[in-house]
Amino acid sequence: MYIIAEIGQAHEGSLGIAHSYIDALAETGVDAVKFQVHIADAESSVFEPFRVNFSYEDQTRYDYWKRMEFTTEQWTELKKHCEKKGLNFIPSTFSNASVDMMEQIGVGAYKIGSGEVNNFLMLQKIARTGKPVYLSSGMSSFSEIDSAVELLKHFKNPLTILQCTSAYPAKPQDWGLNVIPELKERYHVPVGYSDHSGDIYACLAATTLGAEVLEFHVVFDKRMFGPDTCASLTIDQVKMVVTGSHDINVACNSRIDKNVIITGVLKKIFEKSLAINRDLKSGEIISEDILESKKPKNCGIDAREYQKVLGRSLKNDLKKGNFLKESDLNEKT
Repeated sequence: MYIIAEIGQAHEGSLGIAHSYIDALAETGVDAVKFQVHIADAESSVFEPFRVNFSYEDQTRYDYWKRMEFTTEQWTELKKHCEKKGLNFIPSTFSNASVDMMEQIGVGAYKIGSGEVNNFLMLQKIARTGKPVYLSSGMSSFSEIDSAVELLKHFKNPLTILQCTSAYPAKPQDWGLNVIPELKERYHVPVGYSDHSGDIYACLAATTLGAEVLEFHVVFDKRMFGPDTCASLTIDQVKMVVTGSHDINVACNSRIDKNVIITGVLKKIFEKSLAINRDLKSGEIISEDILESKKPKNCGIDAREYQKVLGRSLKNDLKKGNFLKESDLNEKT
C-alpha cells in the first residue's frame, strides 16, 4: 500500500504553512506528500470562473492561482524538507512551465490531475521524462483514459491509474468503488483511489477492493479557509487511514483455513463441559433438566455430547456443580 497525502493548496500561499504540513504528515506514516504546482500566467486567465465561491481576497481564479505560486528555489526547499523527513515529493502540474520547473528541481514522479487527462500538450511533455505517473480519472470516460494510457505506454512511463470522483465532497453513492476492479481488468496496471469524500471510509473500502495506492486531501482543520477543505482529511484522520489501510491490506492478503483451529487455548477456556445443577444419588437417571454446561472444556463430558448421557443412571453420588464424567455413568439399558 502506497499512501499519498495531498497538501494541494491548503498552505494558502504561505511557505511556512506548507513546511508545517510536511512536518505534521511525517508523523502519520504516509509515504508521500503531493503539492499542486500552479503558475497563473501559464495555466489560467481572468476569464476562468471559481469552482467554489470561497475567496474573500481573490477577485478572480487567476488571482487565486497567482497567490498559490512558489518560486523554483522555494519548491526546491520544500522537496528537500520532504526528503529529510523520509517522504517522497510528488507534484501535480498544470502547465508546461510547471513541468519545466519540476524537472529543474529533479522530481521523481508526476501526478496528472483529473482536469489534465486531455491536456496532451502537457501530458506528452511529462511522458517524455519517462518518470512514473499517477493518472487520476475523475473527469474522464474510459475512451479518454484509453487515449492517455496509450500515450504514456508509448513512452514506457510506469503508470498507476486512480479511480476518482471529482465532487467536493463526494457522496458515498458517487465514490465509484466498482470502477477499481474495472480499471485493473482493462489496463493491467496498478490501480489506486483518489479520495474527495472528506472522511476515512472511502479509502478503507477501496483498500478491501484491491486499491494499491491511496491519495487524499489534507487540512489542519476543516473550518479553515479554502476550496478543498470540506473534501479533506485532518491529520488525525490521516493516521487512521494509514493504520486501517495497512491492517486491511494485510487481512485481505492473509488466508485463514477454517479447518485449522488457531485458537486452541481459547477454545479450551471458552467451551464447556457437562455438570449437574443439584445433588444426585447413585442410581438416579440423568435428564436434561439436571444438566448444566460450565467452563472450561475437558473437565467432563463435552457439552455438545449431552444427548448421549440422557436416560443413563449414576454409579455413585454426585454433589451440585460436579462435572459429569463417563466413569460416573452406567451404560444405558
